[in-house]
Amino acid sequence: MKLLSSLLLLVTAIALGSCFKEDEKVPPHARGEVKTDTVPLTENYRYQVWYSLDSGTIVRKEIKTNFDLGFDCRPNGAAIILNTADFMKVIDLGEVPFGKTYDTTGLVMRFDKSDGNPDSTAIDRWYRVEGGDTVSNHHVYAVSRGLDELGNPLGLYQVIFDSLSAGKYYFRFAPLHGGTASSAVVAKDPAVNFTWFSLPLEIPVTGEPPKGSYDLVFGQYTTMLYTDLGQPYPYLVTGVLLNRNGVTAAVDTIHPFLSITRETVQSIPFSAALDRIGYDWKYYNFTTGVYTIRPGLSYIVRTVSGQYFKMRFTAFYNRNGLKGYPVIEYQAL
Repeated sequence: MKLLSSLLLLVTAIALGSCFKEDEKVPPHARGEVKTDTVPLTENYRYQVWYSLDSGTIVRKEIKTNFDLGFDCRPNGAAIILNTADFMKVIDLGEVPFGKTYDTTGLVMRFDKSDGNPDSTAIDRWYRVEGGDTVSNHHVYAVSRGLDELGNPLGLYQVIFDSLSAGKYYFRFAPLHGGTASSAVVAKDPAVNFTWFSLPLEIPVTGEPPKGSYDLVFGQYTTMLYTDLGQPYPYLVTGVLLNRNGVTAAVDTIHPFLSITRETVQSIPFSAALDRIGYDWKYYNFTTGVYTIRPGLSYIVRTVSGQYFKMRFTAFYNRNGLKGYPVIEYQAL
């Protein structure tokens, strides 16, 4: 009887087992090859460089002083940003007559935060919404175009933003200390995050490339630093910003670069703040008089396509010993 019961159990187990598929063998995720590239900002940081980790290429390189104001191209967006690569700043003069001469001596100017929040820019709420249009607060803004790569002032303008209607920004501008006033219209372009405008050229200009084509922006930008006494002050730094179009990044100081795998992604927090990678992957060594790469810093970037890459910096100088040529090493996970 016991033998019969055992045989019945065995037959039942075989029958049940035949109802389920065998476990499928999942091939391990194939990682990409390790790549190394040098990004040519040049010794005086003259350029901004847009880089794609997905394609392993420089998508665009532009002289950083070529553009000034960026106009939000999101369907419901109305932010106006500064090109902080030039240390641009602005102050709201209030409802004063446009076109008169103004003196900003002693006034504290504001700059855009380096985290990229479009709702807390230096120009801030220049508008109110009436019906389907965005109408000006009629404030005049004094805009400093900042400094060129050699530290020379680029000039001061006054700007009044009149409206945003049917996807087009209408505004006027003139030299701050008096001069001929001009008017301009900038249309939203859904292919980019922001449409850029040059005040001295008085036209929209080429700025960032299409928002789906790059991941990182190498170059200078303005951020807030602090003295040893904790006092804040704006400063122009050289580093890396993220593409606003869905790119995120995480900092890894625990795992050695070579041991970072796709599983590591699950254990560290990601951020969409533009300055998540930032500038402090290097520091100035006062003993040697050169920039030194901080050891043990790795970054994981979720690219615009949704792919994950690990990345680290290995140098800030090119083979000729010139600074301003950050060298990156990266690999698809």
